[in-house]
Amino acid sequence: MGKEENAPRAKPGALERVAALIVDKRKAFYLIYIGLAIFCVFSSGWVRVNNELTDYLSEDTETRRGLTLMEEQVVTYGSNRVLVDNLPYARALELAERLEAVPGVKSVEFDGSGDHYRTGAALFSVTYEDVTGSDVSLGALERIRGELSGFDTYVTGSNGNSESDQLAGEMGTVKLVVVIIILLVLLFTSQTYMEIPVLLITFGMGALLNMGTNFFFDEISFVSDSVAVVLQLALAIDYAIILCHRYTEERERHGAREAVVIALSKAIPEIAGSSLTTLSGLGAMCFMKFGIGLDLGLVLMKSILLSLLSVFTLMPGLLMSFSGLIDRTHHRNFVPKITAVGRFAVKTRFVIPPIFAVVLAGAFVFSNRCPYVYGSNTLTTIHQNENQIARQKVEGLFGRENQLAVMVPAGDYEREGRLTRALERLDGVESVLALSGVEAADGYMLTDRLTPRQFAELAGLDVEVARLLYSAYAVEQGTYGRLVSGLDNFGVPLLDMFLFVYDQMQEGYISLDAELAERITELHDELIDAKKQLLGEEYSRLVLNLSLPEEGEETFAFLDAVHSAADPLYPGGVLLVGNSTSDRDLASSFGKDNLLISILTIVFVILVLIFTFQSAGLPVLLILVIQGSVWINFSFPYLQGEGMFFLSYLVVSSIQMGANIDYAIVIANRYTELKQVMDPKEAVVEALNECFPTIVTSGTILASAGILIGLLSSTPSVASIGVCLGRGTVISIFLVLCILPQILLLGDTIIEKTAFTIKAWLPLESHNGTVALNGHVRGYISGVVDARIDGVLRGSINAVVSGGKAEELEEAGLPAGKETADEAH
Repeated sequence: MGKEENAPRAKPGALERVAALIVDKRKAFYLIYIGLAIFCVFSSGWVRVNNELTDYLSEDTETRRGLTLMEEQVVTYGSNRVLVDNLPYARALELAERLEAVPGVKSVEFDGSGDHYRTGAALFSVTYEDVTGSDVSLGALERIRGELSGFDTYVTGSNGNSESDQLAGEMGTVKLVVVIIILLVLLFTSQTYMEIPVLLITFGMGALLNMGTNFFFDEISFVSDSVAVVLQLALAIDYAIILCHRYTEERERHGAREAVVIALSKAIPEIAGSSLTTLSGLGAMCFMKFGIGLDLGLVLMKSILLSLLSVFTLMPGLLMSFSGLIDRTHHRNFVPKITAVGRFAVKTRFVIPPIFAVVLAGAFVFSNRCPYVYGSNTLTTIHQNENQIARQKVEGLFGRENQLAVMVPAGDYEREGRLTRALERLDGVESVLALSGVEAADGYMLTDRLTPRQFAELAGLDVEVARLLYSAYAVEQGTYGRLVSGLDNFGVPLLDMFLFVYDQMQEGYISLDAELAERITELHDELIDAKKQLLGEEYSRLVLNLSLPEEGEETFAFLDAVHSAADPLYPGGVLLVGNSTSDRDLASSFGKDNLLISILTIVFVILVLIFTFQSAGLPVLLILVIQGSVWINFSFPYLQGEGMFFLSYLVVSSIQMGANIDYAIVIANRYTELKQVMDPKEAVVEALNECFPTIVTSGTILASAGILIGLLSSTPSVASIGVCLGRGTVISIFLVLCILPQILLLGDTIIEKTAFTIKAWLPLESHNGTVALNGHVRGYISGVVDARIDGVLRGSINAVVSGGKAEELEEAGLPAGKETADEAH
């Protein structure tokens, strides 16, 4: 393979010394990584996964404050909508009784109305005795499934719908297919077969380290848990490929150890620079007001850093250990040249940029009209799970449920009653459930104030007994004035009086006949149940069933109407909680996050590019191309008339700007280097040929990963991110290969004039025949020369000459003592 160099080399720099240490101590690094791998296998199970996007809302949003208050004040029992198809009504009634007898089931709502029975399909609204996800609720659901095992059954609702388990299984399939795609792409683009195991081991270790260190965050979102590993493999693959290609180049001139050392020392700054743009895009996500951005940004940034660690400290040792096998398994290059694309760029350099400018303007307009959605229930996915199929079946027959909870200060039943009646009059309200709207008996509501005589008539008591009970109640409440002024006009809420009578009966202070005692005991259980769900120590809950869609202008206007009805009655304000309020809060934060992320991403990336290229013009051109790919990507939902989950834009635009821009950087870097030794037109053709393998390798893997997530995930928020990422990467690759070259050629003057450093580039000199050379020559002299030359060349030259000059000489007039090119060695 490569030959050992015996010529003395310059004293190694700091990076070479570090690289040599990593290579020489590779066995120690192997042991460290083996230990870390074993640890991460166990620690990867320590992290908790949060399946609720609402938990990442800012603490000052109405939904977040309302959810916190609801958790503190009232109980929300678990529930499911259970549809049984092809069922006669008589059989449905019988089945409702059987389901209500299932242990753990609190109630089953079913009647002959259109809300519960249509075209041979029965819908049972099941409520459990405990909260969603508890052992009681889950156990009851399993027993219900057992009861209905012989029926055509569809079950919807959050209870028993473990989205994280479903997503984990789907992502397992995605990871397997992505690994196969990576393997196939590497077989196609690699230079030796045995470099592939080195790359796979490096990728795998970085991914395992990332999964095994997520427990540092204590809890991560289901979005981060599902897509982080796949995106890590796709985003960080460039780093390992860069080092591998550097090693292959150096191996042509050096022995294995020295080739790895030199390759690593050269690759570290190149890889670090490439990773900065990706980290910048991900870092911008951390500034989102919506907490999912910080969660996903931190997990992905950690994944990039751990991938860098694996590439810098594990891969060099692997290259050294596998060097013999790598040397013996070289194969021909399967990646074709794309000279035709380069020549097309040269010919169309005055045509394509104006067309791209028009497309860019249109894409900007269309992307700003993208129909974003904020609730995942309104999205559809290509792959659907059992719960989604059931939900479509239930909603297709009986419509979609949309409930809204209104949290109001407790203690004033009359004011609550006025609000209940006002809400019932609003368009879009089907029903309102509140203590003030629950009938106890004989037309009396639970919150109605009854006098002793009215209570005696309702409960079947002697009026004097009722007066005694009211006297005892007044003493317990400390309202002694009532004893003095008289009890006949003393009104007590029916709910409070029934609970007081039950307590007195239990403590043995009063004795009632058996029938009345049994009636009060039964009523007490119902009242306690209602109180748990609707009345807390400080706040009451009103539950509205709406006929409105989950989100949209009409729904959001309705939320304002609720506040308009409630705020005059409760000057301190009320809190609304539901999917609709969550969607509105997300829409509000998206507007701010969108602007913030766009600005920060561009600022961070452009600073990195300015530092890299030492030019103000070139970074702007590169940003323009990639930002154009973002706008084009998010024009598709508008043109297709399909809603797109808002989070997809925030995540994918950051990844596109932070990662896809690497493709543009690779071409721009190579072009600026080559145009110093050849004509810019030739340089752009050669740059495309040299960069195409890197771009097609990384781009194919990232695009495939995104498309697979979109195809195989049934979680709408995750699938939407995958579809947008795959489509955006394909668009970025197309623009970088087919649009950027023309822009570089047309904007070459701008690039040079906006350079920060004063470059003493001398004009290219072209000579034919016998030429005397004196100075540092860099260019083509029957090949590329970059050296100090003092001699004569027979042939042609097209190069920069600094520190000297080039003269065409007569053949007979060669300066004395000079060598000809034929004599030089």
